[in-house]
Amino acid sequence: MEAKQAIDALGSLAQEHRLAIFRLLVKTGKEGMAAGAIAEKLDVLPSSLSFHLAHLTRAGLLTQERQSRTLIYRANYASMNELVAYLLENCCAGDACAVDLLATQGACK
Repeated sequence: MEAKQAIDALGSLAQEHRLAIFRLLVKTGKEGMAAGAIAEKLDVLPSSLSFHLAHLTRAGLLTQERQSRTLIYRANYASMNELVAYLLENCCAGDACAVDLLATQGACK
C-alpha cells in the first residue's frame, strides 16, 4: 500500500458515521448488507448514508454489488488488511510484539 492510499483510507474512517458503517460491515462478514438495512441499523438518513458509502467505496474500504435493485455493501478485507499491515510495517523495530500476535491469529479473509 502506498502512503496516499493509506491517507485516503484513514481519512475516510475519520468520521463518526463512516467508522460505524465500516465496523458494522466488518462484523457482518461476506454476506454484506443492503444500504437500507445499514441505514436502519445505524439510524442514518438514506441520503446521508449514500454519501458515506460512496466515500468508503472510493477509498477502497468497501465493495458494492448490485442484486436486482438493491446494492449490497461489504467490507473489503484485503484492503483493510493492507492498511493494517502498512500501519504496522515497522512496528517495534523488528522485535517481537503485537504484530506477531496478529500473524498467529490469521488475517481476515
